Amino acid sequence: MPTKLIAVLIAVSEDRPMVLTLEGGRVLPSGPLEAGHRSLQTGLRLWVERQTGHALGHVEQLYTFADAPDNDAGDERSVLISYLALTRIHRGEHGWRNWYDYFPWEDQTAPDGRALVARIAARLEDWARAAPPALGAVRRQRIALTFGLEGLGWDDELVLQRYELLWEAGLVPESAPPGGAAVRGQDMAGDGRRILATAMARLRAKIRYRPVIFELMPDSFTLLHLQRTVEAVAGQAMHKQNFRRLITQQDLVEETAEVAPDTRGRPARLFRFRREVIGARRIAGSKLPLTRPV
Repeated sequence: MPTKLIAVLIAVSEDRPMVLTLEGGRVLPSGPLEAGHRSLQTGLRLWVERQTGHALGHVEQLYTFADAPDNDAGDERSVLISYLALTRIHRGEHGWRNWYDYFPWEDQTAPDGRALVARIAARLEDWARAAPPALGAVRRQRIALTFGLEGLGWDDELVLQRYELLWEAGLVPESAPPGGAAVRGQDMAGDGRRILATAMARLRAKIRYRPVIFELMPDSFTLLHLQRTVEAVAGQAMHKQNFRRLITQQDLVEETAEVAPDTRGRPARLFRFRREVIGARRIAGSKLPLTRPV
């Protein structure tokens, strides 16, 4: 049974979380596992770096599943192993897409994203109302939990659960009935959006307890740039002073002797990640203030 590696390459550019895609944004990069690879992760690194020219930072496996064969084409079933990998965008590259193009409701920093959730909730209420009473009650509970309704609060890690609920309700292009009106958001071929949703949720969870966010940062940066990068990934706005206090208290960054050249008014200090504490932070974890959006 052949094995295929699927890479979800994530970068942040101009305060936007980006994913590398092919075929007009409909496909994630993938390639075969070669016999000479001593491990799956090594195989992914070598394949991605050879095909895209990107040196990868943090890499971790997402999940594995079996791809159904195309009987008409005579294909055999294959094992698909998906990975999340963090990198940086090189100037002039093509194929990078804002991940909120695929999941616009996940951007809760934008009024459009919050308004879209309200419209989605109304569509899902119609779906729940169409079910028998007992099933309708279960659906309403799931809707409230996944979309943070009825005072439950928005959980940024439930990306996959929200997508799968919309899929079940027939509100995404992948599952909408013929002529049905799907919720706004670009689709992907196959399980592409499900894989991307899994990667988004994993990264959102990861930045709460591991300093992987610095894999997405340049060598030096302002604290505002760091905050906006975290907000871009989490899809939530954060309190500026709380964010800076927590970052500095944990000794994750240190000042450089330079200032940002393109800031207006008072020059902004440039910081860098303290590489000497990366090992300790990977073990002990780091805490980012993602639980108190403004």
